[in-house]
Amino acid sequence: MQISDLIPWGRDKDQAPTTESGRAANPLVALQRDINHVFEDFWGRVENGLGGRNAVVGMFGPSTDVTETDKSIEVSMELPGMTEEDIDISLSSDAMTIRGEKKVEHEETRKGVYMSERSYGSFYRTVPLPAGVDPEKADAKFKNGVLTVSLPKTEEAQAKVKRIPVKAA
Repeated sequence: MQISDLIPWGRDKDQAPTTESGRAANPLVALQRDINHVFEDFWGRVENGLGGRNAVVGMFGPSTDVTETDKSIEVSMELPGMTEEDIDISLSSDAMTIRGEKKVEHEETRKGVYMSERSYGSFYRTVPLPAGVDPEKADAKFKNGVLTVSLPKTEEAQAKVKRIPVKAA
């Protein structure tokens, strides 16, 4: 007798006992299957380069929106848990780079129990900028975990904007 004879379904087939509705008959079996899928998906992405190095070394990619109006370029970035001191913004003639780093350490000792937690995350994002942005008038605000950077366009760049009317054919 082999250990595989004790398993009620074939491991290679990724099957679990199911009811007629297709759900697992045992909720623990369903949980085990779901956890296995999560780990397979994560490690598969890392091995294939899709999750990449960032997933392994503590980097994250914050959600970023870049919009353009007639008068400015607006960049907003979600940075929950960070403060203004954690963020660095640099601006060159053709790009803006936003960097951030968060280190958190928490230690607690009570009645013979010692607990220590550490977490770390960093990111950087470079946003290419069109010609005509006035770096002297750039403004950044951070509120409720959202960074908003406003990059006004120069007067010349604003004057070059031409609207083209769309006509019915």
